[in-house]
Amino acid sequence: MSEPDNPSSDAVEEVEEEDHAEEIGEGGDSQAIANQLMKNPGVLAALQDKLCSIVGSPSGYIQSLPKEVKRRIKALKKLQNEVINVEAEFYKEVNALELKYAPKYSQLFEKRKEILTASREPTDEECDWPSEEEEDDEKDEEGKITGELKDKLCIEGAKEAGGDSEEKKQEDVKGIPSFWLTIFKNVDMLSEMVQEHDEPILTHLQDIKVIIHDKDPVGFTLEFHFEPNEYFTDPVLIKHYEMRYEPDPQDPFSYEGPEIIKCTGCNINWIKGKNVTVKQIKKKQKHKGRGLTRTVTKQVQADSFFNFFNPPAVPEGSESEMDEEVEALLGADFEIGHFIRERIVPRAVLFFTGEAIDNDDYEDDENEESPSPGEDEEYDEEADADFNPDAQGKPNECKQQ
Repeated sequence: MSEPDNPSSDAVEEVEEEDHAEEIGEGGDSQAIANQLMKNPGVLAALQDKLCSIVGSPSGYIQSLPKEVKRRIKALKKLQNEVINVEAEFYKEVNALELKYAPKYSQLFEKRKEILTASREPTDEECDWPSEEEEDDEKDEEGKITGELKDKLCIEGAKEAGGDSEEKKQEDVKGIPSFWLTIFKNVDMLSEMVQEHDEPILTHLQDIKVIIHDKDPVGFTLEFHFEPNEYFTDPVLIKHYEMRYEPDPQDPFSYEGPEIIKCTGCNINWIKGKNVTVKQIKKKQKHKGRGLTRTVTKQVQADSFFNFFNPPAVPEGSESEMDEEVEALLGADFEIGHFIRERIVPRAVLFFTGEAIDNDDYEDDENEESPSPGEDEEYDEEADADFNPDAQGKPNECKQQ
């Protein structure tokens, strides 16, 4: 005799099947919604930003390592500190080499100054250097020879008429006028400092010298040599930079080589009425009791290149206590001083002609990302996922460095 069917058991199975079907339906709807959202460019951009913010954040891997592994990491850090100390010794040796070769550089730079200031005229042998303009000069040579007689007659006629002033003006040019001013205006970092009222003064700048300190405190001095002028009486304006070759005991692993830690300028003895670092402003003041108004003249600092010789003082104590604005000013000053020492003075003529600046531009281009394949091909906006959200494509992925 067969057993009767259990209606309650069948009902349970039917309910379970219905619940499972509902779950599948709900899951399908969720998947459909997710797929739809992933086609939305706004959602994709937000998701990409979120992923990018995660890149570089601690993963907790180091903290999860066993004690014996962490102990070995400490040993590696101690070795790293020794590597940094050796690196500091290396830079000290480099400084010693700079002191050794400084006289040789000075001899060459002194010859440069002589040519710039017209103390002497370079010989034909000293001028024997190839130039891109030579080819153009050779092409024009035949035309010049052809017109030589005509030019001679024109010059003689001009002399008879008293019109030889232009030729005389050409002959009066000595040395290389505005050499250093041109360099300052060519270099973005320096051109931002040079104001219009600074330019007539900087035409009197004859030389910039770098003096490396051979005694403590180690560092270097920039000397700006000026010819006699109507603005100040100082023949030389100086800027001292103090450097640290050892790693910072508080943060040794941040060591990247010698760094400037302090700078001091000099007082400029301005001739009365010629100080371009200050300006007069008029300000109205009202008397509290009487209600009368008067106008007073106040002296404030003006933008000028010559503020370079009056840097903010480095406060004693921890750098963390330094005002952010002062810290930024000192950082910019240190960068400028280092750039003048390492680049401007050794390669002055190349910054004058612009060749050094062109080379810097090419170096920057090399660091840029290479164009992706097909970048020069004709643009198809229909295939652009940013233009057409329905186009097939994937967002740029965040790549962890």
